[in-house]
Amino acid sequence: MLQKNQSLMWFRRDLRLNDNPALNAAIKNGPVTAIYILDEESDYVRPLGGAQKVWLNHSLISLQKSLKKHGIPIILRRGKAEDILTKIVNESKASVFWNRCYDKGSIARDKKIKEALNAETFNGSLLNEPWEIKSNSTGEYYKVYTPYWKAMQAADAPPKPQPLQKDITPGCLNLDSDSLEEWKLLPTHPNWSDGITDSWQNFGETAAQKRLDDFLGEKVNDYKENRNRPDIKGTSLLSPHLHFGEISPRQVWHQTKAMQGNSLTKDAYTFLSELVWREFCYTVLFYNPDLATKNYQQKFDAFPWVKDDTALEKWQRGKTGFPIIDAAMRQLWHTGWMHNRCRMIVGSFLVKDLLIDWRYGEQWFWDTLVDADHANNTAGWQWVAGCGTDAAPYFRIFNPITQSEKFDPNGDYIRRWVPELTKLSDKYLHKPWEASDDEIKKAEVILGETYPKPIVNHKQRREQALEIFSNLSG
Repeated sequence: MLQKNQSLMWFRRDLRLNDNPALNAAIKNGPVTAIYILDEESDYVRPLGGAQKVWLNHSLISLQKSLKKHGIPIILRRGKAEDILTKIVNESKASVFWNRCYDKGSIARDKKIKEALNAETFNGSLLNEPWEIKSNSTGEYYKVYTPYWKAMQAADAPPKPQPLQKDITPGCLNLDSDSLEEWKLLPTHPNWSDGITDSWQNFGETAAQKRLDDFLGEKVNDYKENRNRPDIKGTSLLSPHLHFGEISPRQVWHQTKAMQGNSLTKDAYTFLSELVWREFCYTVLFYNPDLATKNYQQKFDAFPWVKDDTALEKWQRGKTGFPIIDAAMRQLWHTGWMHNRCRMIVGSFLVKDLLIDWRYGEQWFWDTLVDADHANNTAGWQWVAGCGTDAAPYFRIFNPITQSEKFDPNGDYIRRWVPELTKLSDKYLHKPWEASDDEIKKAEVILGETYPKPIVNHKQRREQALEIFSNLSG
């Protein structure tokens, strides 16, 4: 046990007060001061993307307010975490507390800090540690999701969430702090972040809890079906809150269980299975720390990717000529988020229609998603590319037209994000290039001018991709 002394609570991806084991331990240990370090200098630590910085700015404002209510001072510092913490601890003799992160850079940095300082670490981000759920037959981590999910259900229930420790003694460390404005996390010239703030409106722990309450109160009842419909608000929208730790997976798990009673509905079951997919991704990341840059399946190292900057930019900007692709990419740019079904569709299009390396897509998502997660983002891209653990078979190539017709049947999603096609009939909205001249004229669309023509022939590219993948697999 750490001696009773000044406590330094190092916030990272756990920007909440409730169910925060490191914060509770810090409070028990002694007078507590909080610190958040914007570390973009430590080796292998991946700097946040632009959209994440926007969310972080608002989340820190919320955290500051919450801590102030309990008298806990928070220090903001920018720089190399090891240097900042070492200097503070050497001067104050404080003990440091934090919740663990599981990416390569954080693990290497945190190990050095823990070896040098009086520190204690906790699991505040996952239902189970990556090393806790292993195969009974091999003793190794699960490399396929379904067996992992079954093992997770058979294991002991995750610890119940703990409320904020009472009897808080504010810290008295005399430390200088940056102002949040100094960090300039919000873009200015131009300010492209208005779409993110308008779309989400509320950030932080209270907003996360309300979003969970609202979802479990109504939306969860049709989750199994509606989660695939980008035209319907049928998902929890908790992913950025989980990413920044404004709510813990334990809170989500146990509140869902409590509201469902002894028997989960198929919708609640499906919802929890998605929460556990996040866990599975973190397990894979932990044992494969270079997952964001290296193919899980090495045979894909020989894949003949196409280098096409023009096509990549059209994909990024939502100008491919495929309405569902363009709608999704514009939603991403405007809101910092994209429906999961659409993430699979646009991912498949980049990799298997444009034959562009999945890592370009992963990097774009990293910069534009507010929930760009070390584990989920990477594992998702490797899945859709076919080179990951739970990889989609190489012959599974999403057809952007049939996917669009199936999951946006009335065209509401497309019309929301591709307004230039609003007047097209439902029949041709998903494939405007097949509309007659009269139909196109009535809809006030000029293909190639007001809306682009398809940048590839899907059927031809599908056949080309199948041949490449088949040879690779053989």
